[in-house]
Amino acid sequence: MTRFRRRMVPLAGAAFLLAPVAARADTLREALAQAYATSPILAEARAQLRATDEGVPIAKAQSRLQVSGTVGITQSVDGLTTFQNGARVLTGGINLSYPLFQGGRVKNAINAAESRVVAGRADLRATEGNFFTQAVAAYMDVIRDQSVVELNAGNVRVLETNLRASRDRFQVGDLTRTDVAQSEARLSIARSQLATAQGNLTRSREIYRRVIGAWPGKLDLPPSLPKLPATPDEAVEIALANNAALAAVQANTKAADYDIGAARALRMPTVSAVGGNSYNNYLNTRAQASGFPSNQNNQFDQTVEQSRIGLALTIPLYQGGGVSARVRQAQALQNATVEQGVDIERQVIASARAAYAIFLAAGEAITANQQAVSANRLALEGARAENSAGTRTVIEVLNAEQEYLNAQVLLVTAQHDRYVAGFALLNAMGVAEAGNLNLEGGALYDPIANYKRVRNRFGDWSDNAKYQPQSTRTTGPTPVNADTQPLAPDPLLGDAPTVPAPAGSLVPSPANRDRPPR
Repeated sequence: MTRFRRRMVPLAGAAFLLAPVAARADTLREALAQAYATSPILAEARAQLRATDEGVPIAKAQSRLQVSGTVGITQSVDGLTTFQNGARVLTGGINLSYPLFQGGRVKNAINAAESRVVAGRADLRATEGNFFTQAVAAYMDVIRDQSVVELNAGNVRVLETNLRASRDRFQVGDLTRTDVAQSEARLSIARSQLATAQGNLTRSREIYRRVIGAWPGKLDLPPSLPKLPATPDEAVEIALANNAALAAVQANTKAADYDIGAARALRMPTVSAVGGNSYNNYLNTRAQASGFPSNQNNQFDQTVEQSRIGLALTIPLYQGGGVSARVRQAQALQNATVEQGVDIERQVIASARAAYAIFLAAGEAITANQQAVSANRLALEGARAENSAGTRTVIEVLNAEQEYLNAQVLLVTAQHDRYVAGFALLNAMGVAEAGNLNLEGGALYDPIANYKRVRNRFGDWSDNAKYQPQSTRTTGPTPVNADTQPLAPDPLLGDAPTVPAPAGSLVPSPANRDRPPR
């Protein structure tokens, strides 16, 4: 299992490292690199991890020296006759407390915080893998829908030619008005299908812009996926060993164990070293407060200072049942985390097996649809030839063209599904993260750097600088693409405008795909 992981990671990276970069085209690796650098989803996850990092210095602060200062001025509302009335006094003081023993509370809190940092890093890995899977799906959706638009546009062009030929043959009496009407109806349906395909393509491009952060240009076909496991059981074994979500819940379970220890420590006594200094200034009122005339104030010291040092032992005897409640609460939360681990394990197994099944099924569908495309192409050629010879009707030719189109769309869809399922399987196995993809465009985010920076900070004024968003916005007008422009209305369905075919599609280009009927 470990040996396979070492083999899988370089393969997953190499597949994208060796991806060809075409001129004026977006590659999948370029799209993933841009998304990695500018995605608000990833930026949010990184910020959440930085917040989790701060749990460690927060826990450590409970074991450090605590210093507080006080200052105030008071005067009794009953006058200045005696000290019991409070006199008039300016007070100031410094209090120090250093915990010597807290029953293991701080140690458990620090361990729990560090375990949550480990869980946070795993959560970031899981977020990256899920995000890249979403990005790959968005990239492939655009390519698929571009291909479907191209296929439907080609179908419209063929049916336009069919309609013109049917009208010409009708004029010479070779066809009936019914044949022309059938051609007109089929062209209308084709134009409707093209409009739907264009709408789907626009939707996919908008999703691409939301996920990747930029409007898709000319997209290259993706590189080949690395070699996947031979069996679903092998895929599940790798997933259980590498999946980031499982690693996160395991670390959270460990943190929950430490939380129980920290709650139990509330029953233990605490020992602290204490000290301080106090200062009182009676502001020339001490003689009056002592019962003497105010003109004798110079015979009295107006300031009194006192320093102290010692030990303070606090022994909890009864706390109203709160400690036991906290322990039981921590235990229940730990139980929930354990059960969550089982649930996530189930999800990982199901995701790996489902992705594997879809991958295999899509591969078989590709083979079958390739055969269907080839057979339907031959059937269409035969129907056209037989129609020219008078042994096939126009509607039979139209049906053959529709079946050929349907087979090509199914092939494109299967190719899309296979690639997306294959990447989803890589994600389930834990090898679809940024470190596996050899992304270009800058250094990868280091989740450990911030932890090292803050873990031992002890200053009360060491704030971070004001945050500036790292992600990019997608405001502004939507770019206009020729392949999603609506067709001009044509009541006669005669000379419909030619629809440009998009680049970067999955569509094969047989020479006779758009051949007009004979």
